[in-house]
Amino acid sequence: MNILLLTQSVAQAASRRLTPWLAAAALTLAACASPQPAPTDQLAVSAAAIDQAVSAGAAELAPVELGAARLKLSRANEALRANDNMQARMLAEQSQADAQLAITKTRAAKAQKAASALAEDRKVLREEMQRNPK
Repeated sequence: MNILLLTQSVAQAASRRLTPWLAAAALTLAACASPQPAPTDQLAVSAAAIDQAVSAGAAELAPVELGAARLKLSRANEALRANDNMQARMLAEQSQADAQLAITKTRAAKAQKAASALAEDRKVLREEMQRNPK
């Protein structure tokens, strides 16, 4: 009889300790299982970022990153059509990040080109000053 009471008491104590963990696990699973809204806003933001990258000159100066952004946006649209909203959002966010990287690389390449031109101009000016000292 004492063993039965002891077993019941241990089971009740374990149940009290596990209940919060089980509740948290159930809430987590419910959150993952709940339907995600269609990420149409994120798709629009990603498309705008790609347009901005193209306008900045990424097709010439960052074609790999621009291509990755376009591909991921296309895959995001496919996921949206398949009602996989979580995958669509993730791909759209990655597309936006790739487009931003393309913009940054394009700006960096343009800045590097301008710096090189400035250095060349400075070199020519110094040579000119050495030939014609006053």
